[in-house]
Amino acid sequence: MAINTIDAAMLKKCFLAGAANLEAKKEMINELNVFPVPDGDTGTNMTMTILSAAKEVSSISAPNFENLSKAISGGSLRGARGNSGVILSQLFRGFTKEIKTVAVIDAMVLARAFQKATETAYKAVMKPKEGTILTVAKGLADKMNELACEDGDLEEILGQVIEHGRYVLSQTPEMLPVLKEAGVVDSGGQGLIEVISGAYDCLLGKEIDLTAALGSTATAKVEADAVQADIKFGYCTEFIINVEKKFDNGDELNFKAYLESIGDSIVVVADDEIVKVHVHTNDPGLAIQKALTYGSLSKMKIDNMREEHKEKLIKEAEKAEAEKKAAEEASKKASEPKKKYGFISVSAGAGLSEIFDGLGVDVVIEGGQTMNPSTEDMLNAIDNVNAENVFILPNNSNIILAANQAQSIVTDKKVFVVPSKTIPQGITALINFDESADAEANFENMSAEMKNVKTGQVTYAVRDTSMDGKEIKQNDIMGIRDKTILSVGKDIEGTTLDMLSQLIDDDSELISVYYGEDVSDEDVKSLTAKLEEAYPDLDLEVHSGGQPIYYYIVSVE
Repeated sequence: MAINTIDAAMLKKCFLAGAANLEAKKEMINELNVFPVPDGDTGTNMTMTILSAAKEVSSISAPNFENLSKAISGGSLRGARGNSGVILSQLFRGFTKEIKTVAVIDAMVLARAFQKATETAYKAVMKPKEGTILTVAKGLADKMNELACEDGDLEEILGQVIEHGRYVLSQTPEMLPVLKEAGVVDSGGQGLIEVISGAYDCLLGKEIDLTAALGSTATAKVEADAVQADIKFGYCTEFIINVEKKFDNGDELNFKAYLESIGDSIVVVADDEIVKVHVHTNDPGLAIQKALTYGSLSKMKIDNMREEHKEKLIKEAEKAEAEKKAAEEASKKASEPKKKYGFISVSAGAGLSEIFDGLGVDVVIEGGQTMNPSTEDMLNAIDNVNAENVFILPNNSNIILAANQAQSIVTDKKVFVVPSKTIPQGITALINFDESADAEANFENMSAEMKNVKTGQVTYAVRDTSMDGKEIKQNDIMGIRDKTILSVGKDIEGTTLDMLSQLIDDDSELISVYYGEDVSDEDVKSLTAKLEEAYPDLDLEVHSGGQPIYYYIVSVE
């Protein structure tokens, strides 16, 4: 039977299914990161972006296209993290603009929505590159436009559209040499395909585990219900059965019936050769023993909900007190006259945060490379700065779009996003701020001065790859500048010195070193001594950055 239209109730299910599928594939998407660094985060950023919207969508009990559009667009916009997350939010923004006033979605509406989504996302990126999520979105939109017709069968049309999208994705390495050299397809494009594939599976009636997308359903919702009921069954038990014998519908029903005899809040989802299980029981062993009759178990997790409830009550009380103090402080600040200038900086590490605080930053957002702040994080920070002009220092190329998105929303203050791509660039920008100059002149000067900073970062490789003419093995130490791997070695100090030798030239005057949380005092002393010996005519500054993942962040000016 043909599927010719999608109503609001089905759109809600499809969106949540798309979010769930993305969440399930996020680690695979993270591994597609071109650079083999331990903070590849495209899958995480896209997942957190869509789950922000899914949380709002799941709360709608009577869906229509208007309230769904508002939830999808607003939720993803505020929850957007990283460049891939911001672009995904813009795709949703364009899509929902086209559907929010329709009665039903048919193939023609879908074609217009896909086209609007692509146009909106392209406009959000200052210098769009082909071979990215944008290219995949355009491929999907073009194919949808080609196949759409009145009373078209959405099952058939969308199947072909997704197939074409996968083909476009497979071609991204031919468009971006860096992808080809790394042997991967574009991670953002892969994420988009997973969202649409999950939605399509739902449209076809495939049973989808929506636990992640609902942020709470099957697990968190029943946890809340259990708390209200004094927790009759105390252990939240989850595992996966790797089926090794027959497990048909009859077996599934029998297994569910057994679980019902020993507990409640039961979720059993069978998918090909695995069965996902969730149950609340007072004897997890019984559930496990029964499951073992069908096959081996993996991803086992047992939580004592009574203990968790006590801890939750304590944390909620602490959070309420902290929020009360924060509200009182915010109210106090709001009653004060606005100062002329305020500053927000993104940081990763206690030492770096102290440096920014010492440079007069009003709000330091913890996150940076290891966890990109969302647009909402930026908006909250802007709200907490009582100033007429607010300067944001993202200090990471993957955070600039989220900062720009926050800037576009704020109307009661003038917000300037200084496009700092590294921590040292952000520090230099702040040092060059002139209190006596106007905001526009400061923005221009800070942006110009930070370009004189050359930044290098030292970390380890998470996989074997070939980049920039260098063969890299897992756990090798890498020295990276911008998007280029300058040095590869087996030890941290040697690789750092090699990288620095490529950053320093005859015009260099200052070396700044920020060491991470995994670097010992002895290692810092050794590196400092060798730098002083190798570059006696250059000034050297060494600071504790406390950053994770990166052993050293260095700058040369």
